[in-house]
Amino acid sequence: MDGKKILLGVTGSIAAYKSAFLIRLLVKAGAEVKVVMTPSASDFISKLTLSTLSKNKVLVDLFDEDSWANHVMLGRWADIMLIAPLSCNTLSKMAHGQCDNLLLAVYLSATCPVVVAPAMDEDMWHHPSTKHNIGKLVAFGNKVIPVDKGELASGLVGDGRMAEPEAIMKFLEDNFKVSQSLSGKKAFVSAGPTYEPLDPVRFIGNHSSGKMGLAIAEELYARGADVTLIMGPSSIQLPANGIKYVRVNTAEEMDYACTQQFNKSDIGIMAAAVADYTPVEVSPDKIKKKGGELIIELKKTKDILKTLGEHKSSKQVLVGFALETNNEREYALEKLKSKNADMVVLNSLNDKGAGFGTDTNKITIFDKSGKEFSYDLMSKNEAAKNIVDTLIQLYYA
Repeated sequence: MDGKKILLGVTGSIAAYKSAFLIRLLVKAGAEVKVVMTPSASDFISKLTLSTLSKNKVLVDLFDEDSWANHVMLGRWADIMLIAPLSCNTLSKMAHGQCDNLLLAVYLSATCPVVVAPAMDEDMWHHPSTKHNIGKLVAFGNKVIPVDKGELASGLVGDGRMAEPEAIMKFLEDNFKVSQSLSGKKAFVSAGPTYEPLDPVRFIGNHSSGKMGLAIAEELYARGADVTLIMGPSSIQLPANGIKYVRVNTAEEMDYACTQQFNKSDIGIMAAAVADYTPVEVSPDKIKKKGGELIIELKKTKDILKTLGEHKSSKQVLVGFALETNNEREYALEKLKSKNADMVVLNSLNDKGAGFGTDTNKITIFDKSGKEFSYDLMSKNEAAKNIVDTLIQLYYA
């Protein structure tokens, strides 16, 4: 953060008190901080407090007596514009291009990256219009720091708390640290299980959570790639951070979505646990329990990785996953060859802490030239970093 120029926007929210702590952290880390407030923000924290901490004049109005605040130059001065807290009201105005105060004028003319840290009550945060507005900001290229869950100003406990200053600092530091080595590249990641219906209420599925695929998608996005995540039926929350999402349920839907994305992608990473078999017939009504056995006839699903490998161009990179219980290395190497993949990431269910539903993983990466990279047990976020590091080292260095 040393030498970085941070333009901090403060809006009308009880969380504005955190802005004082955030400014102290930024200044202590060597950043230069300038502050722009909305008029209502001064009801929650004073200009004097923020100007004293930032060591710069705090701006509120476009016009101050006989002077004019040059909002265009403010947006060009900063390395990053951070709006924390972002109130529901200012969020709505940003999403719809309104410009009725200095902060909005700076935002609309900013040429630097913009990061926002929302703060509002739980019901406001979960309202469809808020979700819509967050989606619009993300579509504009802004980054959204996820809200925390905890005690709110209303006295309720739930989602909507602004991220703590330390978490915001880490987000900014990571933003400046990460190399944008995949800028201009398009990537898709498949994640989660597929559910193959037997009848309207039952299905054949597996225990995949989609956590590994989400971690990879986030890492690719952090490296500058344009990322689409194709997610099977999973309960994990997908962050609003610029990654595009496609929801699917069945292996057939996963195949269609992956084929559509791969045709326009530079990188395809197949981390989903796609069902190998699906019922030949799906009952239109719930299957009733009867005497004797129930025999279900299954047919093979399409091998998505193999199909993509057959149509892969020399400029595309295709990565597969192999989750095995025995003869792990042999099966992974066979998959790498038979599917015409460029890399295969091996997990073994024999390794404690690896596999479905955990927050950790133990991986070995094989590439088509014969290189092998083994790692000890680590978090899935760290595993994602190693996978993307290896991909960049092998194909984009």
